[in-house]
Amino acid sequence: MKSDKPTPETTDVKDSSRRDFLKQSTLLTAVAVTPVVAIKAANDHMDEHLAAVFEKMPLKMEVNGKTVNLSVEPRSTLLDILREQLDLTGTKKGCDHGQCGACTVHVDGHRINSCLTLGIMMSGKKITTIEGLAKGDQLHPMQEAFIKHDGFQCGYCTPGQIMSAVSCIREGHAGSEHEIREYMSGNVCRCGAYPNIVNAILEVKDGGFAV
Repeated sequence: MKSDKPTPETTDVKDSSRRDFLKQSTLLTAVAVTPVVAIKAANDHMDEHLAAVFEKMPLKMEVNGKTVNLSVEPRSTLLDILREQLDLTGTKKGCDHGQCGACTVHVDGHRINSCLTLGIMMSGKKITTIEGLAKGDQLHPMQEAFIKHDGFQCGYCTPGQIMSAVSCIREGHAGSEHEIREYMSGNVCRCGAYPNIVNAILEVKDGGFAV
């Protein structure tokens, strides 16, 4: 007569099957409860990594008098390239939407918001940042005027203010205090140093300094 009493062999088989079932159930549950956002984030990260590998393009431009050859992503802004690839952190990232002017640089002598400019468009261009304004240890007249007139407090907006101030005079828009304020309106100073900035620009303009 066959006994229904479990043997050690059948017990081991049942325990093994139960463990396998629990492992599969745990895995399925983990997948099921994983947020869609987390899965999307992982996919986006992978897409960005692949884009960085396959989508880079060559870029040759002149920055502060020196020719640089880079490999950049087509979507990288000039601001990010200057700061992250060339370590020129004097150009500040403020709003990143072209509204504060902290990222102002000169391209072929004209001021632009580098946060709104794709780096790949700068091929063959001449870029000047705040680091390239002085001549060695000799400060630019506008830099000296900002120091003399206390044209800054926290200083975060100052590089962009100085770059725009130089262009303001070059463009012929420094004829009066009102005109200066109008043509410097794209540069925001959270500390409110505007009167001193205007005075610095007037001194450089009236003094006939080369800008």
